[in-house]
Order: sequence, then C-alpha cells, then structure tokens
Amino acid sequence: MIIREAVIQDIKQIQLVRNSVTENVLSNPDLVTDQDCKEFLTQRGKGWVCEINNEIVGFSITDLKDNNIWALFLKPEFEKKGIGKQLHDIMLDWYFNKTKNTVWLGTSPKSRAETFYRKAGWTETGIHGKGEIKFEMTYNDWLSKTANNI
Repeated sequence: MIIREAVIQDIKQIQLVRNSVTENVLSNPDLVTDQDCKEFLTQRGKGWVCEINNEIVGFSITDLKDNNIWALFLKPEFEKKGIGKQLHDIMLDWYFNKTKNTVWLGTSPKSRAETFYRKAGWTETGIHGKGEIKFEMTYNDWLSKTANNI
C-alpha cells in the first residue's frame, strides 16, 4: 500500500473511486468533472491517493480556497482497513500546515462517513446543502488531537 500526492494522471482512477461508493452517491456523476478534479488538485488545494497493486483504491482532496474538505472516498471493498484515516490525517496535517483557518465538510446523515468524522474529532455545526451534516475542525482541535496520538 502506497499513499502519495495525487497528480493529474490519477484523475480517471479518482473518478472511478468516487463513482464506486455506496453512500454519499452523486445524484449525477457528470456534476464532478475531470476539470473540477484538476482545478482542486493544482489550483485550489491538494490531494492524495492510496494505491494497492497500482490501483487507486481511495483518495482525499482539500480546498484551501474555501477551507473545505472536497473529497475523501474509498472503494467499498477497501473500507475499514485504516486507509481512510491515513488519507484524512495526511490531508489535515497538510491543510493546517498551510493555514490555521477552520476547515469544514458536509456529509450525509446516518452514514458511515458521519460516524467516521465524529470519531475523528470533527464538530457538528449545522446543516449544509441538501440536508448534509456540516462538520468543522479547528486548528487547535487538530493540534490537540494529534498531540494526544503521539
């Protein structure tokens, strides 16, 4: 298993992962374009992928412009193996190394993702978009969490 920075050449496989999920499914897969992915990877923030046997099985992307976690997804058969946590932690370490601004994300209620983010220390702050739960992570909360894991 390799976790590395995502590059433009990964976008096709990133899209395959995004469209393989069984929760937080896009109502229309055409809503997230390859160009969107390229913009988030090269202009707005940064992304990471997890590769197993040269196949991307998960990815995460953070957005410095809107202080947002744009994506964190795994192929369903690779869930519950610690990959999501590794992608999450690398992404947040990088994000808070670049800015101290609070970061937010939205996810579907009653999903495994909701449970994941609560366990990871995110704070629910309301509703976002079409009924998603909005979570936030502050710089100090992340520092405290990482200090406790050392």
